[in-house]
Amino acid sequence: MQHPETAQNGLRQFEVHPLRSAVLGEVHARPFDLVEGPRIFLHYAFVTAGEGMQEERAWLNDLCAARGAPGVAETARFHRVPFGNGVLRWEGHSEFSTYTWHGPPPAGAEPFQGEPADHPFGDAFKAPGPLLSAVRLELRPDTPDLAAACAIFDPVSLCVSKAEAGAARIATDLKQDRDGRTRILVMDSSMSPQSAGTLALRLLEIETYRTLALLGLPRAQEVSPEIRSVEETLRMISEQLPETQGMSANRDLLQTLSELAASVEALAGASAFRFGATRAYYEIVTIRLKAIVESPEIGYSTLTTFLARRLGPAMQTCLATERRLETLSTRLSRAAELLRTRVDVELEEQNRDLLDSMNRRARLQLRLQQTVEGLSVAAVSYYIVGLIGYAAKGAQGFGLAINVPVTVAVSVPLVILGIWLLVRRVRQRHKSDEADA
Repeated sequence: MQHPETAQNGLRQFEVHPLRSAVLGEVHARPFDLVEGPRIFLHYAFVTAGEGMQEERAWLNDLCAARGAPGVAETARFHRVPFGNGVLRWEGHSEFSTYTWHGPPPAGAEPFQGEPADHPFGDAFKAPGPLLSAVRLELRPDTPDLAAACAIFDPVSLCVSKAEAGAARIATDLKQDRDGRTRILVMDSSMSPQSAGTLALRLLEIETYRTLALLGLPRAQEVSPEIRSVEETLRMISEQLPETQGMSANRDLLQTLSELAASVEALAGASAFRFGATRAYYEIVTIRLKAIVESPEIGYSTLTTFLARRLGPAMQTCLATERRLETLSTRLSRAAELLRTRVDVELEEQNRDLLDSMNRRARLQLRLQQTVEGLSVAAVSYYIVGLIGYAAKGAQGFGLAINVPVTVAVSVPLVILGIWLLVRRVRQRHKSDEADA
């Protein structure tokens, strides 16, 4: 087997992809902690965005400096710093940040009794944004008296299940205590520090992503009345379509459909991120539930079953609302296309009638032009014959033997023929120029 340093040196002859380190390090980007019970986890998730993320990093760096620990790297999405008797974990995500502190419980305290000492979430803690999720998870030794251990939970929503191949039991009612935190009790019988750390992290993530996934439900409930209103309007327009006649009426309907389509697109655009995030978060919840490999505790509901019964319908509502928006947009597009086609056909009919009218006018104009040309031949011939008469009389005055009436009579057909040939030639030249154009 080759020594790691030698292998690394052997890579110097290759050009390394600029994202290689980030890709290889992603699987280690958010490691779990090795923990042993008894242990208390305090976990908070805050919605963050914009400038608040930069302020959060600055505050974290100040906290690390005060503790004598390294600061947060500029591109880091995870950081761990010792705090009191425990460890504070920070994780940055696309729209939220989580802070998790774990440390020993108060000496001699029963589960969820008393506040642990030296945790960071006191008056000096600066929240980076609105609080969304808060969890208190306690890792305690297993007890044979399960009913007594679960007495602190609401029996209506109590979930108890085995995990880690029976090495631990999980109990929670997914309700908030008087401090506003969801309580989760993990009873450890034979877990290793690795298994305990992994299980605790997954349970905290389930509660966090469950809450984030449900952010889509208020949005779905908010847009549903608007969707119903547009659907009803579209239904009425669809009923009017077969009976609507005339360009003006069709244009009015098309304008209404265009406005409805614009409003639906605005709704879909404003909801796309939230519904997409809801799907992604719910999928993470499903993956984490499968990862803890629950098995039922007799007489109790499992966490997976409880969430499927309560969280599942909410997710289906979000999914159905998203599909309704997509379907409504498609229906509006089809109706608008149908009306647009009808308007185009009516425009073509109007254009055809207009062209027929123009052709008739052109023919009338041509006939008028031909009539004018005939009259112009007679008029021009009359003037030219008159000039010939004046010329013949003048020549007679100079002593030439010219019979004026005969000369004028002979010139009349010749002049008319000449003028007619000239006009014809001009007309043919114009036709030739139009054909070339």
